[in-house]
Amino acid sequence: MLVLLPPSEGKAASGRGAPLKPESLSLPGLAGARAAVLDELVELCAADEEKAREVLGLSEGLRGEIAKNTELRTAGARPAGEIYTGVLYDALGLATLDAAARRRARESLLVFSGLWGAVRVDDRIPSYRCSMGVKLPGLGALGAHWRAAMATVMPEAAGDGLVLDLRSSAYASAWKPKGESAERTATVRVLHAPTRKVVSHFNKATKGRIVRSLLEAGARPKRRQELVEILRDLGYVVEEGRAGALDVLVDEIH
Repeated sequence: MLVLLPPSEGKAASGRGAPLKPESLSLPGLAGARAAVLDELVELCAADEEKAREVLGLSEGLRGEIAKNTELRTAGARPAGEIYTGVLYDALGLATLDAAARRRARESLLVFSGLWGAVRVDDRIPSYRCSMGVKLPGLGALGAHWRAAMATVMPEAAGDGLVLDLRSSAYASAWKPKGESAERTATVRVLHAPTRKVVSHFNKATKGRIVRSLLEAGARPKRRQELVEILRDLGYVVEEGRAGALDVLVDEIH
C-alpha cells in the first residue's frame, strides 16, 4: 500500500544536520524537476524579497520564510517526517510509533511537496516554504510543472498495490492516477457526522489517526473493499461513495 499525504504549511526548523543532498532523495526520476524548482526558488528569494513574498503568497509576518529559502542548499537537513508538523502529523505521531510501524511508514508514506515533488518520510530535507499552489515566474504553476515527471515516476512507485490518497486538491493536481492505478486508488473524505460537512480540523486529525492505525495494525490492503473492512475493524465509520471515494464519519476528535 502506498499512502499519499499533503505536506504541512508550517514546518520545524532545519536544525544543524548535514545539508541537503539532492541525489539522496527517493524517486530519482524527479531529480530534474526538483533542481528546476530549487534553482528558481532560491534565485527569486535572494534577488527580490518583496516579489518573492508576493509570489509565495506570504503575509508580512511570514517574511522571514523568504530568507530561509535562500539557504536551502546550505541549511541543515532532517528527515521529512520531522520537518512536517501540524494537525495531521501531530495525529500521525511518527516519532511515537514502534519500530515495526516506523519501518512501514518509511516504506509506504509519500509526502507531496511544491518544492520536492514527493519525498518519503526518511528523506532528509531542509525546512522551506513553497506550496503546490505557487506560480513561479519562470516555471509557472507548480502543479502543472510536476505532472510530466510524476506521470512516469508515480505508477512505478505505486506498484500493484492499493494507493490511499489523502492529499488536498492542490497537491492532487500534481499527479492523478489513471487507468489501472486509478482502479486501485481510494480517496478519503472526513465528514462531521451530525452535519455531513467537511471540517478542516476533523479532516486533518482523522486522516493522521487513520494512517497511524493502519501502520500500527500492519495492514496491507490490496483493494478498496479490503481497506473498508480493515478501517471498520479498527473502529472507523466508513461509507463507500463513487469513483473510489470513502467517507469517514466522525462525531469528535479524541
